[in-house]
This record gives sequence, C-alpha cells and structure tokens, in this order.
Amino acid sequence: MGRVGGGHAGAGDLLELVRSGRATTRGALQQATGLSRATVGQRLDRLFRAGWLREGAGGPVGSPLGGRPSITLEFDDEHAVVLAADLDTRHARAAVLSLTGEIQAEHTGTLVIEEGPDVVLDELGRWFAGLLEKAGHPADAVCGMGLAVPGPVDTDTGRVVQPPIMPGWDGYDIRGRLARAFTEHAAGPAGTPVLVDNDANLMAYGEQRTAYPDCSAFVLVKVSTGIGAGVVVHGSIYRGIDGGAGDLGHIRVPQGANALCRCGSYGCLAAVASGGAVARRLAETGVPAASGSDVRDLLTAGHTGAMALAREAGRAVGDVLATVVTLLNPGVLMIAGDLAGTPFLTGVRELLYQRALPRSTAHLDVVTSRLGERAGLVGAGALVVEHLYAPRRAEERLAALGV
Repeated sequence: MGRVGGGHAGAGDLLELVRSGRATTRGALQQATGLSRATVGQRLDRLFRAGWLREGAGGPVGSPLGGRPSITLEFDDEHAVVLAADLDTRHARAAVLSLTGEIQAEHTGTLVIEEGPDVVLDELGRWFAGLLEKAGHPADAVCGMGLAVPGPVDTDTGRVVQPPIMPGWDGYDIRGRLARAFTEHAAGPAGTPVLVDNDANLMAYGEQRTAYPDCSAFVLVKVSTGIGAGVVVHGSIYRGIDGGAGDLGHIRVPQGANALCRCGSYGCLAAVASGGAVARRLAETGVPAASGSDVRDLLTAGHTGAMALAREAGRAVGDVLATVVTLLNPGVLMIAGDLAGTPFLTGVRELLYQRALPRSTAHLDVVTSRLGERAGLVGAGALVVEHLYAPRRAEERLAALGV
C-alpha cells in the first residue's frame, strides 16, 4: 500500500484509512502515512473528541512495528444518523439509517410527484420528523439527508435538469427546500446537508456496495413508470458531464416511431417498454392500470396479459442493452423496478444474448435486485456518508466542530 498524504496526511485521511479497513491501528496508520507516532496521536485525538472513532471491541492485536500489541480502531457508526428518501412518480419511501446503512425506521406512502416540489418536499419533512421520533433520535443527531429522484440531476447544484416525468421540478432548489422542511417539522438544525441524485444511480450505488463490492463495472437498469440506468465504475457513480448518463429510456428505437414519449419526442424506449407504456397498453384493453406499480401488482397476481406485455417490453430493453453491454463490458447487469420479474427478465435475456458480442457476455451476470425497494434508500444513505466523511470534507467539519 502506497503512503497516503506524502507525510502530510490529516485527520480526515486517517479516518478514511480506518473506515476502509486499510489501517486500523496506530502503528498501521504510521506506516500508511509516514507520520510520527506523536502526530498520528494528535490527529486521532481530534477524531475521538468528535466521536467519530472508537477503540475496537476485538482488543489488542500485534503491532506491525514490533513492541507491545496495538489497540484496534474503528469508525463509530453510532454518533449520528442519516435521513434518506426515494421518490417515485406516485409514492415514496423514507427512512432513518445508521452510518453503516442499517434501516432503523421506515415509512412508505403516497406522494404524487406531479403535485410539485414544494408540496412533496414539505411532506417529506413531516415524514422525517415522525421517523426520528419512531427511531428515538433527536433532530441534531442527523448529519445529512439524501434524496433519490426519478430524473437527471446536476449533482453540483442538487437541481434536476429537464426531467420528463417531474413537471414543475426543473431547476428547483431541492436542497434548500428540503433543509427548510426538516427545520420546520423536525426542529432540525439549519443548514443540514442535503444530497440529491438520480434514483437509478443511487439504486446502483446501494446494490453494488452491498452485494457486489468487488465488481469494477456494474450496471443497474430500473424499469418502472420510466426507464433509467445507473452505472458504478470502480466504486464510484458515473454521471457523465452534467448528470445525464444512464438516461436509457430516451434512446430512440425503431418500434417506437409512432409512440409519443413524456419527454415530447417520438420513438423513445420508455414510450414502448416502460411500466407506464405497458400500463397504457393494458388500459386500452380495459384493464385498470395507470402506472408501473399497477403493472407490478398485475404481474404479482399472474395476469396473463400483463405477463405477455412485460416479456415484450423486456425484449425491447434487451435489444438496447446489447449495445450498453458491448460498450461498457460490465460484470453485473441488474434489472430492478416494477417490471423486474421473470417475464421481463426472460425478454431481456432473449435479445441481449442474441445481439451482444459473445465476448461481452462471457463473464456477465444478469441478475435482479438484492435490496428490492430499499435500494435507493441504502444508496442515498451511503452517498451522504461517503460525502461527509471524505478526507477534505471531514477536515472542514472537524474545524467547524472546533476539535
């Protein structure tokens, strides 16, 4: 392992080494950073005073520098909690999570995204207040909030950019409004950090970290009312230049030439193969369905018409994914969302393996979600923690705490 910080590692760098498991004793931290024992002790003292580190329960271990055994160090995941929410078009899920991603309290309910950001984010503030009370935490225990939304996000500003299925949200200050709602309804401290990202991105991030941490190229495709993809490369979300990476649903496909998409264009994949598209086709035959969640319920009930249309939609998506797989060469392709059942997956496999280069699929695992409907929450929580405890940001927060 190369030295971290070139002999100038700060407390944030030491925290990162401990959190990642690369160095979990004082001696190992000295070796990893080139810092003296006294300097390492000073840096660690700041982390202990902040409540971010604790001595491990495992007891002393042999020192790599020789001499007496060293006490192990570990990240104290009990000093704070994270609030997370995952918005869909007609419902949402919110939770209190520990800093290691365990869900401590959870709520699911109806939230119609077309009612606009002010209504939706204000209601989320109410949900968060109730969840904190349920979990037994004061508002000042919250270190940050994460929000997954079904649209492209400029992560520098936290604002969605021309979202096809989020009318009224384009350019809206989501971070500021959610922070105010948290302060108003939960009596939370002003300025609590809020991070916003695309739902498929956060689902991919949560799934990859939880179930496939060793996969260096991971793709998740969410097929619900719309279609989107999240890509994780070497443990980091790939977002493109301005958050538009993974907008799979708006690739043009020949069979959709006459299908009008909610983005205003004709021929998009989402217009023919999303849960919303399947719901419309079912409604045309007299089956009551208005969204991807309605299609999911029909599939669960074994509705033959829904199953046939889901398989057909899977074939359309699989055709597009053949190009995605050939381009990115991922190790795991995960299908998630309302349509992610056997009929849809069968359709995906039929076209994917037929159209993709054999070399591109030789080491590919095509799987379904491990975390299910909680994937977005887990990913949002992890995003907040990785942001707040990254070395540079950790240094800033320690200075603000006066330690």
